[in-house]
Amino acid sequence: MAFIDTIKARAKACKKTIVLPEGMDRRTWEAAVTVVNEEIADIIVLATDEQVAENAKGLDIGKIKVINPLNSPELEAYTAALTELRKAKGMTEEEAKRLLTTDFMYYACMMVKMNAADGVVSGACHSTANTLRPSLQIVKTKPGTKLVSAFFLMVVNNCEFGEDGIFVFGDCGLEQNPDPEKLAAIAISSAESFKLLTGKEPKVALLSHSTKGSAKHPDVDKVVEAVRIAKELRPDLTIDGELQADAAIVPSIGASKAPGSDVAGQANVLIFPDLDAGNIGYKLVQRLAKAEAYGPVTQGIAKPVNDLSRGCSAEDIVGVVAITALQCE
Repeated sequence: MAFIDTIKARAKACKKTIVLPEGMDRRTWEAAVTVVNEEIADIIVLATDEQVAENAKGLDIGKIKVINPLNSPELEAYTAALTELRKAKGMTEEEAKRLLTTDFMYYACMMVKMNAADGVVSGACHSTANTLRPSLQIVKTKPGTKLVSAFFLMVVNNCEFGEDGIFVFGDCGLEQNPDPEKLAAIAISSAESFKLLTGKEPKVALLSHSTKGSAKHPDVDKVVEAVRIAKELRPDLTIDGELQADAAIVPSIGASKAPGSDVAGQANVLIFPDLDAGNIGYKLVQRLAKAEAYGPVTQGIAKPVNDLSRGCSAEDIVGVVAITALQCE
């Protein structure tokens, strides 16, 4: 069984309700039909009547709950709740209603906030900022979490590295240039996400162009300090660095470059030093190794709200919906 199929099977067992606010995109409807037919989750799609007619044409959407925020019976209650939630920021009732009826991501997040749904998946035709801004304003961060970050679940077929080709890459979608404290937090959150999704022990490598002092540079120092902080905060996790990518995943190179490391050559969670490296890295693996890339999946939000790459397929959306359902647990 393919790994993503095991994720879908676990999601099916917990049967959560996920909102897809991008009813203006055909991929949303195709994914929604697959999800409900395979009973991975219950799906709510937010769309106007015109968007349904244009983008769901020819699809059997009978099992999908469709809500038009413009005439929803809950609109007034959500408007009042959003106004109250954001009143310290100057939110008026008129502005709240405008946001809920023009940017359906706000409506989706209010559904999660008001316990009408368990999670949200969006981003097929919106930027990461437009996807995450409403979630941070409405759903907020998880208690005890210092920052929200993002990871990709990478599944590389016929690969002996990582956890039989399964990796978590972080942060590849959100935090531009994390300082050591943030990099340590990303490493810890990514380890927890790997454990949740795979049930296996995370072995976390903080990547660099240097392995164990082979190069000297402030960028290397940042990674070394992040490793120190992460180990101090979570001594129960297996974390090491700084490691070059080959030293992190190839056993013979890890043994040569970082003898004695309990991560080198065995890493299944790869933490990139900045967003440039992470984004470039996952896209190279996805395209050159023909890997499955699910994400960017967020970590650190009080309830799961997940982003998508705008280049995603309908099947990618299905995978992220399944991952989101597991995060609800």
